[in-house]
Amino acid sequence: MDIEKIKHIDDVDSAIAYLFAQIPASDTLKKALEYSKTAHEKQFRKSGQPYVIHPILVAGIVSSISDDEAMAIAALLHDVVEDTQINIDEINRLFGEDVAHLVEGLTKIDSIRDVELIPSNSNERLVVSALSFRKMLLASIKDVRVLVVKLCDRFHNMLTLDALSAQKQERIAEETLVVYAPIAHRLGISFLKNILEDLSFSYLFKEEKRQIDSYLDTHYHAIEMKLNEFKEMINKVLVQNGFCEDDFEILSRVKHRYSIYLKMQRKGVGIEEILDLLAIRILTNDAVKCYNILGLIHLHFKPLSSRFKDYIAVPKDNGYRTIHTTVFHNTAIFEVQIRTYDMHKTAELGVAAHWKYKSGGNDNIKLDWLHNLGYQNESVEEFYDLIKNDLYSEDISVFSPKGDAFTLPRGAVVLDFAYAVHTHVGNHAKSALVNKVKTSLINELHNGDIVRVEVDENSITRCSWIDAVKTSKAKTNMRYICNARVREVDSKSSVNIVATAMNLSSSRVEEWFDKNGCDKRAAIATDIEHFREVIHKYIMDIGQNNRFKTFLSRHRFKLKLYSFKGLEIYSASSVSDVVFDYCCHPKNGDEVMAFLEKGKAHVHHKMCKTAIKKLEAKEPMVFVRWEKINVFNYNMIVSLHSGVGTLAEFLNFLAKLKIDINQIELGKNRSESTRYCEIEFESKEADINSLRVKIEQKIKVIHLIRTDDAYR
Repeated sequence: MDIEKIKHIDDVDSAIAYLFAQIPASDTLKKALEYSKTAHEKQFRKSGQPYVIHPILVAGIVSSISDDEAMAIAALLHDVVEDTQINIDEINRLFGEDVAHLVEGLTKIDSIRDVELIPSNSNERLVVSALSFRKMLLASIKDVRVLVVKLCDRFHNMLTLDALSAQKQERIAEETLVVYAPIAHRLGISFLKNILEDLSFSYLFKEEKRQIDSYLDTHYHAIEMKLNEFKEMINKVLVQNGFCEDDFEILSRVKHRYSIYLKMQRKGVGIEEILDLLAIRILTNDAVKCYNILGLIHLHFKPLSSRFKDYIAVPKDNGYRTIHTTVFHNTAIFEVQIRTYDMHKTAELGVAAHWKYKSGGNDNIKLDWLHNLGYQNESVEEFYDLIKNDLYSEDISVFSPKGDAFTLPRGAVVLDFAYAVHTHVGNHAKSALVNKVKTSLINELHNGDIVRVEVDENSITRCSWIDAVKTSKAKTNMRYICNARVREVDSKSSVNIVATAMNLSSSRVEEWFDKNGCDKRAAIATDIEHFREVIHKYIMDIGQNNRFKTFLSRHRFKLKLYSFKGLEIYSASSVSDVVFDYCCHPKNGDEVMAFLEKGKAHVHHKMCKTAIKKLEAKEPMVFVRWEKINVFNYNMIVSLHSGVGTLAEFLNFLAKLKIDINQIELGKNRSESTRYCEIEFESKEADINSLRVKIEQKIKVIHLIRTDDAYR
């Protein structure tokens, strides 16, 4: 596809010429073209060009991907219903049910976007786009073709963004990067995904793009020479080993800009350290030849075994099939992709390459992931957190003992596999074997692992593991079970908290709750105002009976606030201190409850088995919650000089900055004089740049990010 050509088409005749260069000019298509021209006759874009150029070019882009005429016609008419007085019924009458169905889907996406997406002058950003994405998927789920036309529409909009204000450019680019590029990725339309990402990147990260462009421009000749020399070597090896030059084709490329940027961010490295910056792709006629070529490459060039992936034997969910390997040649590292011509078409065009339009099915393309994205109960923030794991991950393939393949995101653990097999297996998983070796349920899986999961009769609650799993299915189900368990614990705690505050027996309080239908019983343990209301209501209720007047005068009380170690305790009796019991030692923000023992509040995690026994035994309890202090999570890599006491000295320095360390890993990539130390920590400092300056007074910081930031 000639992007520069499309970008510079600025008159109707040139747009029509481009369209009919991609698809035969049938009578129906000509009729749709004339209809679109008439409908948009008096409309112009911000650039001053006739508006109709846009739908014509979108139809041309759609036709370059697919030969489905209904899609091309829908592209020509995609703005007609929204921008003019014409309705879907008329589209149906003139162009048939299939076209009307597609146009309706496209119109629905636009109308939902208008309602759900916050105004362009707002500073809120990604979360709302995530909601838009969610709604769009749910609206478009019936026909994937709607998504493909929408992607082409967004592609042309991105090509013509220069006519808009800088703020609108950023808003549209960001929405494209978060919403549309991931859809293209999951539909397997890699060329569209790459284009959308790079176009968005150029508006959102101008300085970073300038630096990458500068490096690639400066090293252009060296890169070209390396690629050409490597291509010639591959060509020579294949020809010398029985391949005719007509049997294969070698393409070369430099990794696309946004992909380079992401890798630099994820690995914390400079562009010169990216291993797969240079890549070649070898196309051949059949799958067996792919493996012959792979064997010859591994025999003649040293491979990096950890970077070998066979997606021909085990395709990705979106139908992608290619062998990936990485090899050394003359101090340079090259990624090599090997595939057939047919696999290449599928890789570039995804679902558009092979679908069966009339039957509504898909040839070898599994789109189950679309159906799994219909989360119903999460907040917008939780939804975005879930989908970014599903959509921005590289995939691995693991197997059941019977050989069934399961595609999981990179970094997935055994419990993710259990939930992928079935929700019941995930909820009841008790142990696992990976490659016949007993292993933890939160051990990370790798490509090709064979996993067997043993289940228990009872459902197992694992709230502290929610952050360890990677897939949205696992997180959603674990969170559901945990929320139900927490509500149950809160309901029982509430009885004990009220009983302790009023110096009554738990059974008496429970009897009163049952009699008065206390619906929000669980909320007493978490909402101090509700706690006060319930006590007030209890006093009023029993005060109506004269026999209790004396009782009330003897049991007057007032809830007093005590603050210790970031916690707030509300108690009617004196509390001298807070103790974190050794059995669970909860950290800031965890779900907690507190037992009153000898004037001290003993704090436990709500999932702690010791605490549950105390709860069941009706031991005295007090209301507890974390103080509302913003704490931010960070991940940092520092360069530490080798030597006795340097780590201790550095940790002492961090303690003075009031940094609370959650996890530390030492010794990665060590040399004689230095070693890298990776630390996950919490700090009340919200300004990452200010925090970095403070830390760098003591040590060199290689990498520092906020892990609770949506823009991470």
